[in-house]
Amino acid sequence: MNTAIITNPIMWADVPDVDVIRVGSIFYMVSTSMHSMPGCPIMKSVNLVNWEIVNYVFDTFEDNDAHRLLDGKGIYGKGSWAASLRHKDGVFYVCFSSNDMDQFYIYRTEDIEHGIWERSVIPGLHHDPGLLLDDDSRNYVIYGNGDIRIKELTEYLTAVKPGGTDQLLLEGDRTDIGLRIEGCHAYKLNGYYYLFFIEWPRTGNMRRRQICYRSRELLGPYEREIILDDDLGYHNNGVAQGGIVDTPDHDWYAVLFQDHDAVGRIPCVLPVSWENDWPIIRNNGSVPQGIETKLPVAEPKPLVISDEFDYESNRLALNWQWNHNPDHGLWSVTERPGYLRLRTGPFTDSILFARNTLTQRTEGPACSAETVLEISGMKPGDRAGMVALQNGFGTVRVAAGEPGQFSIDMCVNGGDGSEVAVESIVFTGERVYLRIDFNFEDSLDQAQFFYSEDGTVWKPIGRTLHMKFTLDHFMGYRIGLFHYATHQSGGYTDFDYFHFIKP
Repeated sequence: MNTAIITNPIMWADVPDVDVIRVGSIFYMVSTSMHSMPGCPIMKSVNLVNWEIVNYVFDTFEDNDAHRLLDGKGIYGKGSWAASLRHKDGVFYVCFSSNDMDQFYIYRTEDIEHGIWERSVIPGLHHDPGLLLDDDSRNYVIYGNGDIRIKELTEYLTAVKPGGTDQLLLEGDRTDIGLRIEGCHAYKLNGYYYLFFIEWPRTGNMRRRQICYRSRELLGPYEREIILDDDLGYHNNGVAQGGIVDTPDHDWYAVLFQDHDAVGRIPCVLPVSWENDWPIIRNNGSVPQGIETKLPVAEPKPLVISDEFDYESNRLALNWQWNHNPDHGLWSVTERPGYLRLRTGPFTDSILFARNTLTQRTEGPACSAETVLEISGMKPGDRAGMVALQNGFGTVRVAAGEPGQFSIDMCVNGGDGSEVAVESIVFTGERVYLRIDFNFEDSLDQAQFFYSEDGTVWKPIGRTLHMKFTLDHFMGYRIGLFHYATHQSGGYTDFDYFHFIKP
């Protein structure tokens, strides 16, 4: 029987803060989604290699001006952070903290692939939370940075348990440590409690590394071991933060992630061996690039898709996410069948604050995206097109001037978030093709912009964008389709298709 081969990275795209569980023969994974909506994507796999998005935990989790991009700031780099996924007695739980709301959210469902999730909210920030559903029917969340705390939750994880455990659990090293331990993943295995963290030392290899604490007693004392310090040969970027999972054949793997600069933080799967009851992530001192498994081969499912916008109902494929909360009254894939129609709403002068920017991830080592838009419905002052989205964005767009007057622009962030045109070309047609080429090979991190009048002859416009992963967005570059108004609402643009191309 053919079996799956794990080759890292398993996805060369921004899927950070991964947490994986197995239920029967199926693996499920959740990851951070921050300001992208819907959020907390749920992915499934039979082999830890080929993953498919099957659900989201929420469509939106708050509805205020910041989440709607109406406060001039948004929730870039905030929103849902470092989700934890667990399963117990037929119920799936996901929890995360939100830095902008200073709250801790716990969701539950009995149907992880299709179900609606019930929400509970607990006041206070619980940084990088890890759920521990103990085998004595007691439930905990373990969280923090450096100083790690434990808090007991009620039976169904809807609130803090009155009178339950609530204390400092352990203190991470301070000496020669830049980033102290965080990113907890907690397990009860073979009579031990295991707590997985990352830390970033200022000595030695000076990269993120994976740490494990263990104790036979929940409240300690805990022993400590470095279980992985490796960069897979990539620019000293440590592979770390995540947890472990076993297969039906009782093999163990760690699912972690690695910073890959502008494309984002990408997941890796590594073999785990047990040595003196410690889970060690290595193979004769180093991590192999290709890993033979006993897991079944499966048909690959794309993380990023092309889309002809041919839908029977007004619901997009799960691969799409909005930048912040959408206004569902201003977009449609059924109003004009076979097209994505984006209507304008509140005014802005920047793609960073445009409602209803529809996005997907970029993928390495290189990729391209193309679209075609019909612009006859645009009003003077409207801007519509395609964006390479991060704080250091680049757009290729149509700008509507006086009635019947249009230009094609390539723009970048002017430093204050506004779009500054690098090059502008007069355009007289009603249908324009746009393309962005991305190159993330070896962290080259360049994007180039093009337009075409017929979809065949492409003309470069503007300049090469040197992409940077910045912590104010804390997300890899995304491809987005947008249409916004600068001084009057009511215009619309029809996007005929979105094509995603891997070389």
